[in-house]
Amino acid sequence: MSQRKLHLHSEPEIHDATLLIGLSGWMNGGDVSTGTIEYLSETLQAEELAHIDPEGFYIYSFPGSMEVTAMFRPHARIADGLVREYTPPENVFSSIPEKNLILFEGKEPNMGWEEYADCVFSMCKVFDIQRIFFIGSVAGATPHTREPRVAFSASTGPLRNKLKDMGLRPTSYEGPASISTYLTSRAPREHIAQANLVAEIPAYVQGYNPRSVETMVKLIARLLDFHISLDALRSAASLYEKKISELVAEETDLAEKVSKLERDYDTEEFDREMTDLDDWSGEQGLKVD
Repeated sequence: MSQRKLHLHSEPEIHDATLLIGLSGWMNGGDVSTGTIEYLSETLQAEELAHIDPEGFYIYSFPGSMEVTAMFRPHARIADGLVREYTPPENVFSSIPEKNLILFEGKEPNMGWEEYADCVFSMCKVFDIQRIFFIGSVAGATPHTREPRVAFSASTGPLRNKLKDMGLRPTSYEGPASISTYLTSRAPREHIAQANLVAEIPAYVQGYNPRSVETMVKLIARLLDFHISLDALRSAASLYEKKISELVAEETDLAEKVSKLERDYDTEEFDREMTDLDDWSGEQGLKVD
């Protein structure tokens, strides 16, 4: 175990566990990665289990303009001349023992990926974690009026085949890597199966995307075979779609582009139903990590 960085708060009895990971930073468009973990944690009443000490994993002083460097700094709150709060990056594990489920919400590290991964895999050994699912998102050609598409990458052939059988599309990608890909590359050596599930969100919408969070929560519940209430997410997703549609309608050029995205999406889904899924999946693929 990485004793210096990983700190356990409790040790509930958990067997044959699943770890779900959501990280801010890379692949957290629409707050889908962290938002999914937060919804699961709140709805399933997860209890804090452990945390990773942030020291040595993050760059705080970064050259450039103040607008750029501000993105790397810890958060502070000062009221009436008094420092009330200083919040460094948090990386927290929580548990839902009755479902043999562990959640991890954190911030992708800038440095020390190997030691950060050591902490994650140490948790796997302590709590008999057999599988990891990273949840992410990336901007793409999905309109806000349609169900977000989900692509995946996996560490093993059997897990890849299972996800393909569920109708998810395997991704093809070459480029800058994320910590999730590094974890996936190490997973076989740690005797753990890992998959990265990445929702495609509308490229023209900024901010929290409840529709994509709903898609990912439903997918996780389906993968792990448990029930979870989606009422709050469904209400938020409906309001989200209504507000975005109203804004889009006010911009003629954008409305035309969204209409084209809808036609392309519907045509692709129709073609997908009419062709062999394996062939189609081999030809398609989002450029995501």
